[in-house]
Amino acid sequence: MRLYYSETMNPRKACAAARYLDSPVEFVRVDLQAGEHKKADFLRLNPNGRVPVLQVGKATLWEANAIMCRLSDEAGADFWPHDERQIDVIRWFSWDAQHFTRHAGTLYFENLIKPAIGLGAPDAAAVELATCHFRAAAAVLDAHLAQNSYLVGAALTVADFATAVALPYAERIHLPLDEFPAIQRWRARLNELPAWREPFPH
Repeated sequence: MRLYYSETMNPRKACAAARYLDSPVEFVRVDLQAGEHKKADFLRLNPNGRVPVLQVGKATLWEANAIMCRLSDEAGADFWPHDERQIDVIRWFSWDAQHFTRHAGTLYFENLIKPAIGLGAPDAAAVELATCHFRAAAAVLDAHLAQNSYLVGAALTVADFATAVALPYAERIHLPLDEFPAIQRWRARLNELPAWREPFPH
């Protein structure tokens, strides 16, 4: 198996899952600044021109959440559960994409990516709106985590890696986490995992 990645937010969770599961993947770095993701060879792997991509034989799978689930199945792990918890995982995937990481992703782009690639200063209006929406979503998540150690059931699942993907960048992208103690405890719990702290190959 080959896992194509870059050191950016979405590939982070796929790489973390591969390391957490001790998956026998070959990590293949895609140089986004050099435009490797727009070249014909890569577009044959993912017509969207984005990382991550998992290649298994001649088959390819894109989208980080799906890749995490496939890696879990390949490992025979319970990280992507196949019981009544599975529907709840999908619920958190959907909620996260529409709310929590959606707005954290805007802050990631405005505060980290734009300056890094020379697109200028963050858009103040976009930052203010995203921060407002992020706070609303974070309040929902914090209330859930106040009663639960993980998002689904009593153990770590792909839902945690998916929903927490912006948290390693929290200080740099100005996420207001000080207001949400349960999220901070969950973040610390995840940071105890070497695979989460250091997901990328060195």
